[in-house]
Amino acid sequence: MANIHDIARLSGYSTATVSRVLNRHPYVSASARAKIQAVIDQLDYVPSTMAQNLSAGKTRTIGVILPHTDHPYFQQLVTGILNAAMAGNYHAVILPSRYDQKLEEAYLEALRRHAFDGLIFTSHGLSLTTIAAYQKYGPIVVCEDPGRVKLAAAYAERTPAYRKAFEWMQAQGYTKIALLLSRSYAQSATSKLTINSYVDVFGQRPPHSLVVYQMRTFQDGYQAGAKLAPQHPDFILGNGDDIAAGVRQYFVDHHLPVPPLMGQENQLSSHLLNMSTIDHHVTAIGAAALKLALRAEVAQTVIQSDLILRD
Repeated sequence: MANIHDIARLSGYSTATVSRVLNRHPYVSASARAKIQAVIDQLDYVPSTMAQNLSAGKTRTIGVILPHTDHPYFQQLVTGILNAAMAGNYHAVILPSRYDQKLEEAYLEALRRHAFDGLIFTSHGLSLTTIAAYQKYGPIVVCEDPGRVKLAAAYAERTPAYRKAFEWMQAQGYTKIALLLSRSYAQSATSKLTINSYVDVFGQRPPHSLVVYQMRTFQDGYQAGAKLAPQHPDFILGNGDDIAAGVRQYFVDHHLPVPPLMGQENQLSSHLLNMSTIDHHVTAIGAAALKLALRAEVAQTVIQSDLILRD
């Protein structure tokens, strides 16, 4: 494969002059430019974008650590990240993690080796303090409130909307409220916020039998319907509109009265079913996370969640 030294040798000009031609530098004579361009055409030479980026000290690539893709939250988050990356002429590379701490450590080590210009943790298995220790190698953004850990973050302020939702349920007289969550209280910041908000309003934790974890898809919601139906909940809060729609479908298919439902993420399914939802504006959070990664600044973008009540 031809390189810049071959072009210099065949054209009779220095590599510096060849480089100026390749980079369209104006200070090259017309005759020199013509001779060098003729050799470039003869060799069918194409500059290496990777080499150009490395010489500039940039890969123009942001790594996006993603635990899984089958939850609407992560789907919308990635959409926001990709849209912002394209607008900024950057590449976003999806790095699957499955919450595997060793995999996440490997991605952090790749940042240390400058394989990426920055990392976005959409969620994580590692502790925030472990993640923060790698910031000296490049910008890192998390998509949650980092609390006292000094990390760049883009996230939704969920607590006010959760409290409003539970206060509304309380005002309607609902007392057997089922919660569908992605991970356990100890593992998930969102599960912790949801249950803490429930406790703030009702003064006690929800019954263990009415809390179902590992909820990510419509099918997961459908299976949760089978678990919840014998307990006759009078209200169900799903951690996604499609998940709540799955619960509803179980009740419909088995000719059972459908309890009132509320989803999250303001997806198409909640519009079609005229179902209440909580909108965390996840696509906007993804775009904000990418922008923070490019700014390489330890700052935070906080977006307020909205409770949307429908009949």
